[in-house]
Amino acid sequence: MVKTADLTVGPQVQAYPADPSGRVRDGSRLNLVILARIDTAGASPETVARSANGVVAYSGVCTHAGCPVNMWLPEHSALYCSCHGSEYNPKAGAEVIGGPAPRPLPALPLKEADGVLLVAGGFTAEVGATPA
Repeated sequence: MVKTADLTVGPQVQAYPADPSGRVRDGSRLNLVILARIDTAGASPETVARSANGVVAYSGVCTHAGCPVNMWLPEHSALYCSCHGSEYNPKAGAEVIGGPAPRPLPALPLKEADGVLLVAGGFTAEVGATPA
């Protein structure tokens, strides 16, 4: 369980969605989610609408080769895949801002209840690498 108050602006946290009892929905690596708190000033309206109190969620699987998006680049305020160097802007729907990734990370809409982050809908696009 991740609480909104646990996240600060900047580095992301990796998590797997779980039901209210704490049971992970599916242990598949495709269910890996990145949670990050953003400063919503300058964020796209779609990003703000899918966020919960400034926290956004994106697939943690790079759209290039399916590696985990596992780092934060503070100099670009970007999510980063260390496998091949793809960078994603969390304030603009995780659009690609560098590297070989062909498309943004799918977003996962969030809501908040009693300070706990909850999934509010399905991923906005297919999760994983784009087929060759």
